Parts: sequence; structure tokens; C-alpha cells
Amino acid sequence: MVLTLSTQSLTAILLEADAHGSRVVYEHTFTFDAALPQYQTTHGVIRGSDPSVVLSPPLMWADALDRMLGILVRERPDEMSRLAAVSGSAQQHGSVYLNKNAASRLASLDAARPLAEQSDGVFSRALSPVWMDSSTTAECREITAAVGGDAMMARHTGSRAFERFAGPQIRKFFKHEPDAYARTVRIHLISSFLATLLAGVDAPVDAGDGSGMSLLDLPTHAWWPLALAATAPDLSHKLPAVAASSAVVGPLARVLARASRTAGRAGDCVVGRQHLQHDRHRPRVRRPLDDLPRHERHDLRP
Repeated sequence: MVLTLSTQSLTAILLEADAHGSRVVYEHTFTFDAALPQYQTTHGVIRGSDPSVVLSPPLMWADALDRMLGILVRERPDEMSRLAAVSGSAQQHGSVYLNKNAASRLASLDAARPLAEQSDGVFSRALSPVWMDSSTTAECREITAAVGGDAMMARHTGSRAFERFAGPQIRKFFKHEPDAYARTVRIHLISSFLATLLAGVDAPVDAGDGSGMSLLDLPTHAWWPLALAATAPDLSHKLPAVAASSAVVGPLARVLARASRTAGRAGDCVVGRQHLQHDRHRPRVRRPLDDLPRHERHDLRP
């Protein structure tokens, strides 16, 4: 099964694979606005008086996952009973903020209760900034100055800091809501949050998605200490590990295995990773600026 969580919708594709290849046996998409109107989004997001601020409720994404699994079980029960692997992708740059209750709550979900009901109360930030948000110009400048300028930032992270990137968004959250930041135990990207829901464990950040945060040191594929210190206190303890895009997160969470009728063989159904940039582009891990040909550097120059 392939899941794609974009800005406006969730799509599921069931693939039948054998030694000769694979084929699509079922595909379903619904938009958040139509399927989950209680979250009051427009095109999947919430805007206020400031047009530069664009947010989405992470609880909606959990609710959407639960709804999609119900649809798949109803429409394709045989295929769902034979589910062998789940691969997920999500809009890049958006960030999800979890509190101390999240790990235990997500690890002990009850298949008889809605996922959204059980996920409520695990967020230290009720609305997540998404890739359309451009409200962090000041934070971009502050982080860039602290690490030694645009060229140094690009040399380590692959580009200068951009407003939509998670690093500046995290800094803004720390500056404007310090108490809520202090209550934050884990900061996920949307893709790693989706993987966390699916596996019921703390999932790593995909290296490709991590390259769009202004936090990842590309030569080492590890969090860059100087950028972390420039962004917010204690950030190294709030970020997940980093893993390759092809990494297997773990077996499907037993509660979802029961919900999707793979009960009794949850350990045989694995959760993997993909990533999606701006809903439509397949991204690649950014290379350091010095490795880029000159004609590719136009959007990375300080």
C-alpha cells in the first residue's frame, strides 16, 4: 500500500506485486475539506489575518489515515488481509510538535476507538506550519547570521534558509510560544509523523525531507550542531534520528493491523518511507553548494 498525504488530500494505492512486476488494484483519494469538514480547512489549510501564516491541524491527518483505512477495508477486504508493506509520503517542510504523552499514547492505541480521539492531547502545537507558510523571514536572518552567513549555511545544508523550512519555523515557535516549546518532546516532519502513526514507534526523519529543514548537515547526514544551537535550545533532543529514504521503520502497528484485517501477522507487514515535495515533485537530497554546477546555483545564492 502506498499512502500520499498532500496539502489538500490523502491518496491510497494498493499494489499487487510478484516476480513479474506490480499492478495497481485499487486507488482512492479524498480531500480534507470535503471528507473532514469539522477541521474547517480551505484547500487543506487554515489562514488567518496574516496572509503569510499558513497552518494545518495535525489531528486532521491522523483522522484522515483512520478514515482511509476504513474505506480500504470496506472496499478491498481481501487485499487488505494480505497487506505486506506500507510506504508513505507527505508534503515536505511542514512540522508536527508532540508532547510527553505522545510516545505512550501512540504505542498503546485501541483498535476499537477512533485514531483521532486517541491522538487528541498528544500535540504541544495544535496547528502545524506547512510549506506555504512564509512568516519566518526574521528567523531565517537570525539563524543565518548565527551560523556564519548564507554561504556557510548553503555549504552545510545545501541551500540558504527559506521561510517554509522547518528550522526557521521551529525558531519562531520557540520565540513566540516558549512555554509550548518547552512542553515539546519531539518535533517531526509530516512524513515522519505519518510513519510514526503507522508503526506506533518514533520514526526517523527521511534524509531527503531533512535536507529541507536548514538543520541537516549534508556531508555527514546528521543534524548540524551549529544550526541546532542557532535555532532553539535543546533542539538536538527534540528531533528524531535521520534515516535513508529506503529505510524500513518497523512492522505495522498492531492496532492498525487489526483495523486493516492483517491481525495475527502485523509483524509481516512493514512500514517504509518515501517523500514528496510540494505535493507533486519527487525530491532528491540537496548537495552542498560547492558540489553544484554553476547553472544549478541560481536559487541557492546568498
